[in-house]
Amino acid sequence: MRLALAAVLLAATAAPALAAPLHSYSGLALSAAGDRVASVEENEDATAAKSAHGRIVVRSAKDGRILTTIDPCAQCSYSGLTFGPGGTLAYLQRDRATGTVTLALADGKTTRTIASVKGIAQTPRFSPDGRKIALLVTLNAAKESGATQPGVRQIGEIGEKSDEQRLAVFNLTGAPVTEVKPVSPADRYVYEYSWTPDGSGFVATTALGDGDNNWWVATLDAIDATTGAVRPIAQPKTQINAPRVSPDGKTIAYIGGLMSDFGSVGGDIWTVPFAGGEPVDMTKGDKATVTSLSWTKGGLRATRLAGPDMQIAAPGAKGTTILWAQPSSFAAGDGRAAYSADGAAIATVVSDYEHAPAIYAGPARGPRKITTDNDGQAALVKARSIIWKNDGYDVQGWLLTPLTADPARKAPMITVVHGGPASANVPNFIPATGLSAHLIRAGYYVFLPNPRGSYGQSEAFTMANRRDFGGGDLRDILAGIDAVEKVAPVDDNRLGLTGGSYGGFMAMWANTQTNRFKAIVAGAGLSNWISYYGTNGIDQWMIPFFGKSAYDDPEPYVKASAITYIKKARTPTFIYVGERDIEVPPTQSIEYWHALKELGVPTSLVIYPDEGHGIRGTEHAADVQRRTVAWFDKYLGK
Repeated sequence: MRLALAAVLLAATAAPALAAPLHSYSGLALSAAGDRVASVEENEDATAAKSAHGRIVVRSAKDGRILTTIDPCAQCSYSGLTFGPGGTLAYLQRDRATGTVTLALADGKTTRTIASVKGIAQTPRFSPDGRKIALLVTLNAAKESGATQPGVRQIGEIGEKSDEQRLAVFNLTGAPVTEVKPVSPADRYVYEYSWTPDGSGFVATTALGDGDNNWWVATLDAIDATTGAVRPIAQPKTQINAPRVSPDGKTIAYIGGLMSDFGSVGGDIWTVPFAGGEPVDMTKGDKATVTSLSWTKGGLRATRLAGPDMQIAAPGAKGTTILWAQPSSFAAGDGRAAYSADGAAIATVVSDYEHAPAIYAGPARGPRKITTDNDGQAALVKARSIIWKNDGYDVQGWLLTPLTADPARKAPMITVVHGGPASANVPNFIPATGLSAHLIRAGYYVFLPNPRGSYGQSEAFTMANRRDFGGGDLRDILAGIDAVEKVAPVDDNRLGLTGGSYGGFMAMWANTQTNRFKAIVAGAGLSNWISYYGTNGIDQWMIPFFGKSAYDDPEPYVKASAITYIKKARTPTFIYVGERDIEVPPTQSIEYWHALKELGVPTSLVIYPDEGHGIRGTEHAADVQRRTVAWFDKYLGK
């Protein structure tokens, strides 16, 4: 399960008519020389039926001045921005109406097509000499890439065919390619990859079979760029992300750790010889979580979450040097920061709870804010990092206080538990639209804890809730609420709880463990780990957390199930889920709702048609928001 659902929950729409549109920057890339940044920019108008059309904007990294705007297709979306060694920009242009993705190059204001893919394509990367470009393709895809997307309808003979994401390589000269022929084997799903320095092949994370389900057992492999031959490099005992090759081609670095889902990245930096061998943890014991990784000519570069701070770091044999840090979120297309070829310059989109997104670029030790599009966005909250101790752990979270709050008057508070559990609540701007904005305007304080199992304290902290879901992490959350009540006028008799995915599980679970919360909202939650194991589409994610399958060792699954203790539930609970959610099927919500109904506990369940693991449709998201705020207002007092 992943943080994406909680993010969608917090961003649900239905805004005041006069709310100023938030200017967004996505897919940020930095040129090899460090002099230009490119991103997909748009004004997000939450009152519109659909998001505004984005366009590719190339800026000067020195001052943010717009150099070029690229937008050749009015009905298309853009992604996959990446600069080649010589400064050429590649990008993907997706036309959903035709089901086609175009790989294109832009040199100045001139664009040309390299290939057209019928299906899905992502992650273009130039070869080191700039003469070729590789791409991950899913030909004739049955669904969007990723387990959080709506699943294929379970009708007919199921489980016999899965989408295959494969590597394809294209020359940058000649006529555009319309018949794509992947080079990697048909039976192998490729998640991430990097070119080897000599351009002869790739280092990739791959798995056989169902790509949605088998990422947790992915291996590190070498793939020949011409023949597609696969050579195993290592089979790590952790989940793996961001394989990167050293400039001399001798060593592979990757992020390895206990991770809940592909895309929710966190762990230590591991290295292994390209020839193969036993991986070594080079950041073992660090009180931080590595969240993205690059290997530049100037050495390794990483982003790390350390308590409340996001950091730009330079890991090395003698330890890690922190280049820049602040309590913010960082975002870029290929990780959380983009780097020049020598690693001396960076670019990233920076945001926190009080400041809207802006592009920062410049020297790695001191990048500067170079965009001003969101300077007029007003903050709705005052954010404060809260740190407390529990069971010998240092635990951190965020308290969001309404700017209109009266410090002399006690107010209700909503605790939001993030998904994962291997993830974290990190600072992101609270726009004028969305659930958080409406809760804040209604006078609610919002508490965002990062209990054990989260990123930000160390890999040991992330691993501390294995086989203990709802145990130590719930105690951490309750202790965090105690810590908040010591510094803020929060009414302990008017506490609410919500979350999505793992946060949805925690919401359901807490109802059976404590009566401290007076109203609960559970999004795509798990109520019964035994039935969940047999009905979800990603059962392999549970093995690293529970140790064995539910069939081999059912005891910890039963012990962590809200249904096991359901007769203790007393708190009114609103439940919602997507009809085609394969990460947490709607049957989990139905089972919980049925039990509460039979026990006479006030409850409501909404299943949204065609939605996956996260409610993305504009009308559906607005409905979730309205129902959530109304539920808390009803039971906590507005």
